[in-house]
Amino acid sequence: MPEGDTVHRAARRLHAALAGRAVTRFDIRVPGSATADLRGQTVHAVAARGKHLLMRVGEHTLHSHLKMEGEWHVYRAGERWRKPAFKARAIVATATAEAVGFDLAMVEVLPTRDEARVVGHLGPDPLGADWDADEAARRVAADPRPIHVALQDQRHVAGFGNEYASELLFLRGVHPERPATAVDVPALLALGVRTIRRNVELPVRVFTGDSRRGQERWVYGREHRPCRRCGTPILRGALGASAISERVVYWCPRCQPA
Repeated sequence: MPEGDTVHRAARRLHAALAGRAVTRFDIRVPGSATADLRGQTVHAVAARGKHLLMRVGEHTLHSHLKMEGEWHVYRAGERWRKPAFKARAIVATATAEAVGFDLAMVEVLPTRDEARVVGHLGPDPLGADWDADEAARRVAADPRPIHVALQDQRHVAGFGNEYASELLFLRGVHPERPATAVDVPALLALGVRTIRRNVELPVRVFTGDSRRGQERWVYGREHRPCRRCGTPILRGALGASAISERVVYWCPRCQPA
């Protein structure tokens, strides 16, 4: 599942492949930006802000969001794509490389000067150079909703998603329904920052310290399986800011008492 570390890794790959080079193909396959043509313009940088990816070309930015299924691939010029063409939503090529965004839930071309319109609402990014731990803690700790919901609110902290929320709360022994106002938020965020900064450097997201397949997580995706600490079956529920934004949540009822 794409979270902040996934998007930052994608931005690094795209930047390495495209930055400093002129665009030879620019094909956006979504309404609203389908007529945009940045051929001949130079790719200045590719950066991530939380779960948003910003490709700056000339005086414009190609803004995309991976949501649940989106991903960016990088190919050598002329290399065969690993996914079908009908799934491509954005194609940006140079003389030596081709970047293809598949199943992107959000794609838009806008003037770079207007980037704040799409990312200005985001909270501090633990993978960003301007990470502000105090401000992030202030935002989360002031939220009266369940901590699992508050931690995923991108207006508070940009980058933590459902998997991180479940895993970090387990590690801190916090029940997902506990109000954020009753949680040691600075300690929770400090753990989250260390974890996501480590994971962005790894090929596989790991929370347990064991990168073997099936051993990477404590609770996420492990409904009914025994807790790796106490053996109690892991529970699964749903929490969200509203009925239409609920996310699956996992926890150990013994290690994370209500």
